[in-house]
Amino acid sequence: MFVPQNIVDELIRQAQREAPDESCGYLLGRGDEVTENYAMENIDHSPEHFSFAPRQQFAALKYAREHGLQILANWHSHPASPSRPSQEDIRLANDPRIRYAILSLHEGIHLNSFSIQHGEVVGKEEHFKQENK
Repeated sequence: MFVPQNIVDELIRQAQREAPDESCGYLLGRGDEVTENYAMENIDHSPEHFSFAPRQQFAALKYAREHGLQILANWHSHPASPSRPSQEDIRLANDPRIRYAILSLHEGIHLNSFSIQHGEVVGKEEHFKQENK
């Protein structure tokens, strides 16, 4: 999956603005290229987990359909932990057709996405890496 720098920058701004809580949304696009971040509210307002508002999820699906886009990834931030899926992230990853992206603000900024199928991480892609100076 290709995530252009302007989208990475948007995710970083959203995650920094909403920290210390996790931020979240969908990455929309065509084929394997992300064209939009569909930001959503973390209704848990928690630094350790997130939940989408069901109404926003339906709105995102409708928006994607109306604009000829696909949901390529579900994304969320890890304000104080690495860019890797937690056991809860793996347990809740129920759509094997999309990727699960995690933006970490811990020890730099890292954006990775993962393919998770049947409770197993089966693939990882690195999209952005900026170490602390």
